[in-house]
Amino acid sequence: MNKPRLLDLFCCGGGAGMGYSLAGFEVVGVDIAPQSKYPFEFHQADALTFPLDGFDAIHASPPCQAYTAARHLQGNTHPELIGPVRQRLFDSDLPWVIENVVGAPLVNPVTLCGASFGLSVYRHRLFEANFPIVEPTHPFHQWANVKMGRKPKGDEFIQPVGHFSDVPFAQKAMGIDWLGQEELREAIPPAYTQWIGLQMMAYVKRCAA
Repeated sequence: MNKPRLLDLFCCGGGAGMGYSLAGFEVVGVDIAPQSKYPFEFHQADALTFPLDGFDAIHASPPCQAYTAARHLQGNTHPELIGPVRQRLFDSDLPWVIENVVGAPLVNPVTLCGASFGLSVYRHRLFEANFPIVEPTHPFHQWANVKMGRKPKGDEFIQPVGHFSDVPFAQKAMGIDWLGQEELREAIPPAYTQWIGLQMMAYVKRCAA
């Protein structure tokens, strides 16, 4: 039996795609920029126009810069794509997920945190979906983030943003061993989308029954 196919829009380096693969999907990535480290089938194309035919589910991670503190920096303008992406996914009549940062205008999202999955990174991310998602327990943040520019020690967590130190630690903390510093800054820990992907897989199978 063939695996359900999931389209990974705005895929970047494949953190989200890896989680869906672990959940049992055949993953195909699309990004406007080349992604030489993407671990699955990849197409360099516009996520807003790439054909949706032949897929059973869709994940989209539109650019987050318009919804972060960076939007206030002088001279910075960033596209706000969540609305157009949501409409496109809604029109697809497929199960879908939109991921973005805290502060993004997602509708009734669940919040995932690395601490919920035993990772040494918090990295809160929001997930909106057109199917029910059970949110895992969100533990108290008892461990401090390491200060920028210093390597983690003891039980410190890492915040992989900017020019952070100790890439190997960040790779282990996020469950990503194929990406470097540049890609890790924007990556989603695969544990997040594996959690969501297992629920999406169950939904896909129910819809196909």
